[in-house]
Amino acid sequence: MSGTLFVVATPIGNLEDLSPRARQTLADVDLIAAEDTRHTGRLLSHFGVETRLLALHDHNETDRAERVIRELAAGRSVALVSDAGTPLISDPGYRLVKAAHEAGINVSPIPGPSAMIAALSVAGLATDRFCFEGFLPAKKKGRRDALAGLANETRTMVFYESVHRMEDSVADMAEVFGGTRSVFLGREMSKMHEQCISTTLGELSRQVMENEITQKGELVIVVAGSDQATSSAIDSDSLLHDLAALLPKKEVARIVAKATGEKRNTLYQRLLDL
Repeated sequence: MSGTLFVVATPIGNLEDLSPRARQTLADVDLIAAEDTRHTGRLLSHFGVETRLLALHDHNETDRAERVIRELAAGRSVALVSDAGTPLISDPGYRLVKAAHEAGINVSPIPGPSAMIAALSVAGLATDRFCFEGFLPAKKKGRRDALAGLANETRTMVFYESVHRMEDSVADMAEVFGGTRSVFLGREMSKMHEQCISTTLGELSRQVMENEITQKGELVIVVAGSDQATSSAIDSDSLLHDLAALLPKKEVARIVAKATGEKRNTLYQRLLDL
């Protein structure tokens, strides 16, 4: 009989959020495959767990997955953990779980903390339908293109973001989605310096630029979906491009600003970029 691969959710901040079942599972398995063995080692030490650790992360997952499958095939049980939260949610583990299923090995979830679900639960935005977009592209053009593709998304959207890109990402969201769109920012959730902010994208952008929000820690950004009844279906970039062949740039920016509600100066700069 093969062993079982347990996918174990670990705390996103407060260590006491580790469930009793997760704690017992980590103590009982033969091996723990961890995104960062040093980080997980501190968690295990806190609870007095001495299970053997194996590093499994983005850069070695293909090779290490084969080793873990051999352990499981030999009848040993393995726990998969990431640095924080539920594995595979913008964390490593997909290749291992997929390989385990293909090998006919039992895969069992040990549910618990998830930054995405924690943010949704307190955002005050619609949760009957939502989509998880993970991390946006780091470069401006890729990020703006990704956001433009979501401009008319009616579901609540959840993003993860680095504090180092928080200012640029929030500013781009305000431009693409509109400054009046509702947003929630969760920073350092469940930790000592937790910060939960419910506001509009325009106001959030201002707060970030004026350093009213500490640029440290882990971030989750939850953005309200588009209201189809009031949202514009106009592709502003296409409109800028088409009108630029007929009119002066400043006049083009003025017309498109009136049609879309976007800022004229922003549109003028985008026209120059185009």
